[in-house]
Amino acid sequence: MTDAPRLRILVAKPGLDGHDRGAKIIARALRDAGIEVIYTGLHQTPEMIAEAAIQEDVDAIGLSILSGAHNTLFPAVIELIREKGGDDITIFGGGIIPEEDIPALKQAGVREIFTPGATTDRIVAWVRENVRPRS
Repeated sequence: MTDAPRLRILVAKPGLDGHDRGAKIIARALRDAGIEVIYTGLHQTPEMIAEAAIQEDVDAIGLSILSGAHNTLFPAVIELIREKGGDDITIFGGGIIPEEDIPALKQAGVREIFTPGATTDRIVAWVRENVRPRS
């Protein structure tokens, strides 16, 4: 039996959004599924998120935004990750994101968006199917 590398996911709350219950629930569900999770806490800048992702050598970043700043913050994180050599880090997100904003976010590099009502089982299954260890 070979041990597959354990996935490492950074869960982050960019911007001034002060509500992190959803992010904590997702972090817990991912941990319960055997995935290593680093949660950065509230009020993270895109620079802080990108730096933490590179330092922690994560396979993916899950961004949670409820403030409405997703069209600015998601692309900023993606650009910084790419500048730091993390082109192969999978970015996914969730929160209060209007359906009409999702295509532009995906075009910017967000692999998947989970809107209110997405179950933790669905998110964990998506991570398992779409995130691969980088090393």
